[in-house]
Amino acid sequence: MTVFYLASFECDVTPPLGHPLCGGWIEPVRGVDDPLRALGVVLLGCDRPIVLCAIDWTGLRNQAFRQWRAALAEAAHTLPEYVSVHCVHPHNTPFADVEAQKLIEAAGAPSSLDLKFFDDCVRRCAEAVKSSLPRAQKITHIGTGLARVEKVASNRRVLGPDGKVKYVRTSATKNPDARAAPEGLIDPLLRTLSFWQNDRPLAALHTYACHPMSYYGDGRVSADFCGLAREKRRQETGVFQVYFNGCGGNVTAGKYNDGAKENRAVLRDRIHAAMVAAWKATERKPLHGWQWRYKAIRFPPRREPYFGEAESRKVLENPQAPAARRNNAAFQLSWLRRLQVPVEINCLDFDNQVLALFLPGEAFVEYQLAAQQFRPDAFVFTVAYGDDGMGYIPTAKAFLEGGYEPTVALAAPETEELLLRTIQELLKRSP
Repeated sequence: MTVFYLASFECDVTPPLGHPLCGGWIEPVRGVDDPLRALGVVLLGCDRPIVLCAIDWTGLRNQAFRQWRAALAEAAHTLPEYVSVHCVHPHNTPFADVEAQKLIEAAGAPSSLDLKFFDDCVRRCAEAVKSSLPRAQKITHIGTGLARVEKVASNRRVLGPDGKVKYVRTSATKNPDARAAPEGLIDPLLRTLSFWQNDRPLAALHTYACHPMSYYGDGRVSADFCGLAREKRRQETGVFQVYFNGCGGNVTAGKYNDGAKENRAVLRDRIHAAMVAAWKATERKPLHGWQWRYKAIRFPPRREPYFGEAESRKVLENPQAPAARRNNAAFQLSWLRRLQVPVEINCLDFDNQVLALFLPGEAFVEYQLAAQQFRPDAFVFTVAYGDDGMGYIPTAKAFLEGGYEPTVALAAPETEELLLRTIQELLKRSP
């Protein structure tokens, strides 16, 4: 009889004073309101070890993602394709693209990342994985639960009568008309996947689709309301908790948040309440093993000149351009240089009944809803914000509707068809 094990790991990844935040696009670190963590689990007993990791950073792009993933794979004695690393995406946190930072340094532009600090975080996270393995505990059951999140998520893209974006409902929205508009298309449910040793819980993984920002840009480091809800839940239960961001690329708290600082605690408590409710609703099943499937795809790039090598280089090397534009140009160049390196989409399948889907980038909520439609017979636990090289992943229709995301998305509109086809293939019932 096969025995299955789970190891949990964590390390502190809080940046030092003066470190750039959100890729250098906002105020650097002035202080720390709450620490940032890299948290995850290692699953052992079927085929190769599987590592699932969530980091309280804005994002990992291209080489930064691959470097972190490779380090965790080596630490867990597995292959990089069996490691899924994701970011929670609060903005008062680091945003890592190693190649972009090297381009920024060469151009004399304002820094986006301290490479030594980044390397140290990767090293310490890998050490945490390695040291967790001897402490792995036997798992006998998995649990699934879901609950509705009240008054947090709203679609960022409020359309007018002409079908075009009328309001961009940011994380902190002060426009009363934008806030009065309906929630729009969201996934209102928080999902919890848990691992148990008989009736003793060992770890709880949560996912919900929403930008996790209440306010940012003041230089105060914070995991923000989703990270704070996770920590509150851990403190009251003693159970290891990991929070993953779902497909929240076009979802924010803007309808319910005007940026007032007291709203951070309000939003935290609403996420926490859903975590509690999902836990109460959890159903456990004996664990018989799992399958890990992955598919590598190449995202088609944008064809507009603004996204090309020449225009991006011109902006990066212009000392008069704002820091945010110069750094964004470096991110675009880094993406163009890695186009032939594919991006993996992963699926963790428990007996065709529980499917955990791991996606790259800032995928729109439509991809998460489509995944559930592909497998209405299963509990589908969708995570996004993996390799963020391409940034936003809108739907093809969104490029015609306008709005913010298509102005910075680095993958072309035909990405939708490719990604949906890949998701459907990975979610198919296994023999």
